[in-house]
Amino acid sequence: MTTTHPSSHAKWLWPLFALALITAPLLFPQSAALSILSQCGSMMILALSFNMLLGQSGMLSFGHALYAGLPAFAAAHAMNRLAGTGAAALLFVPLLGGLAGLACGALFGYVTTRKSGTALSMISLALVEMAAAAVLMFPAWFGGESGVSTDRVLGAPLFGIDFASPLQVYYLIAFWLFVSCAAMYALTRTPLGRIANAVRDNPERAAFIGHDPRRVRYLMFMLAAFFAGIGGALGAINFEIASAENLGLLRSAQILLFTFIGGIGYFFGPLLGALVGVLFSTLLSTYTRGWQLYLGLLFVGIVLFAPGGLAGIWMAAVSTWRRLTLPQLRRLLRPFLLLLATGLLMSAAGVCLIEMLYRHAADSGDGVPPASYNLMALSIGVMLAAATGMRFARRRYLHALAMIDREAQP
Repeated sequence: MTTTHPSSHAKWLWPLFALALITAPLLFPQSAALSILSQCGSMMILALSFNMLLGQSGMLSFGHALYAGLPAFAAAHAMNRLAGTGAAALLFVPLLGGLAGLACGALFGYVTTRKSGTALSMISLALVEMAAAAVLMFPAWFGGESGVSTDRVLGAPLFGIDFASPLQVYYLIAFWLFVSCAAMYALTRTPLGRIANAVRDNPERAAFIGHDPRRVRYLMFMLAAFFAGIGGALGAINFEIASAENLGLLRSAQILLFTFIGGIGYFFGPLLGALVGVLFSTLLSTYTRGWQLYLGLLFVGIVLFAPGGLAGIWMAAVSTWRRLTLPQLRRLLRPFLLLLATGLLMSAAGVCLIEMLYRHAADSGDGVPPASYNLMALSIGVMLAAATGMRFARRRYLHALAMIDREAQP
């Protein structure tokens, strides 16, 4: 799979991205919304840095939280040491976190990148488990189970800004998000980024032309750890605490899941995945106890039916829209609407069934009462009928698309 980059005609995306970051608090000014936006920003950096390993270099790491968690602790200790120095010092704490991540990447990456493939994944898994165990072994640094608390207000305001409000913290995270995105994108255009793609696709050929695959993997690993450190430090600034959760395997799995949902074959894919993942874990979790189940179902659906992720779905739709004429699009409209309707109906029936099971389990704890069997059976029947209709609609859509392509051939 090749990493797709925006073309030269899409340079307007960067000003649009900056505009979206600037105007987002105007659309969502509530404190809770600003907190979610800040979480999205730090998670986007983590997902993009992980994609430097998986999507660009072909390294499946199960321990990426290690390179965000340790810098988060470093940032928390730094903020405690910098208390009273002034708000300007907080501007450089994310950079300090990045340097801490770079140091961790240099140390642990030297061991991890000695192997590739499955061996690399297992080494990364072992390292993150060791780091999680060290939390209780070194309470002076990690703060034990309670973690290390800090205060992001470091002293005298800078031009009236002391970073006490969620809005000021959001703009700090948005600034570092834009800078990190631009830097990571620029890296993909460098010789190192291109050679990393070559090592991912064919390490033997890369070695044949004079590039050591292990050295390339090591360099990319350190750079990914640097950006992960920035994301980890921003998370510590946002929550004003660094705890064992920052280092756990669950955190690493979360980063991997969000990145893959967004699409590892596209630079902007991890941004979409981080946004969707954070909304699932923060917003959807307030409405249902089954949000993790829904996230898992979304991941399974992406793996089975859209391996390019959400970004792949978007790019396929844009490509279809650009190459077809208006009459051709009209021919596709009916099967597409049928496919969409049956998909929404199947999803609604599935949600109804899941919520019934969760509700009865929470109310009685004895399972589903017999009175609900009819409603459950109806939900299952609607799901099966909608799935059958969706399959039929998909065939019609693909057939119509194939006929249009056939007519377009000379």
